Amino acid sequence: MTRKTFPILIAGLMLASACTTAGRPVPEAPARADLAAELIRLDRPGPPKGPEGACWASDITPMVVETVTEQVMVSPERLGPDGAVIAPASFRSETHQRIVQEREEIWFRAPCAADWTVEFVATLQRALKARGYYLLPVTGALDGQTRDAVHRYQIDRGLDSPQLSLAAARELGIVAADRDRL
Repeated sequence: MTRKTFPILIAGLMLASACTTAGRPVPEAPARADLAAELIRLDRPGPPKGPEGACWASDITPMVVETVTEQVMVSPERLGPDGAVIAPASFRSETHQRIVQEREEIWFRAPCAADWTVEFVATLQRALKARGYYLLPVTGALDGQTRDAVHRYQIDRGLDSPQLSLAAARELGIVAADRDRL
């Protein structure tokens, strides 16, 4: 590139960017949904009491256990009269576990069973494919690969479940949003 073409190239890029926005603000990318905010934890069995016609799914969150290994001093170092180390300190390893999070049942809104048609699953697969989560051909079958893609999509958004949540389906654009949430 010569010195003369560089200013022309810059001017062309500026003109092209001005034409595409035409003075309008560029829309922001939609924010990722926090699916963990949709979770409901109950102190009783069964689905939550919810709006008329609402469908619910449940899953079990795994127990999270942390293993901690510590070095515990058995005997301190011994120093001579001149301050030199006669015997170094001795240590032993102690390992213990603690529960960080108990196993529990969680509930979340989900598409109703009647919605799970071949067309709905194919739309789900296409939406996941467009976002890089589903890499296989679109079949319309709710198989292990589709559930795995749903799980990976949702875990990135705070829900560790292979069952599609209604909030994830809304974010994917495959079900209509609630009017009262807009």
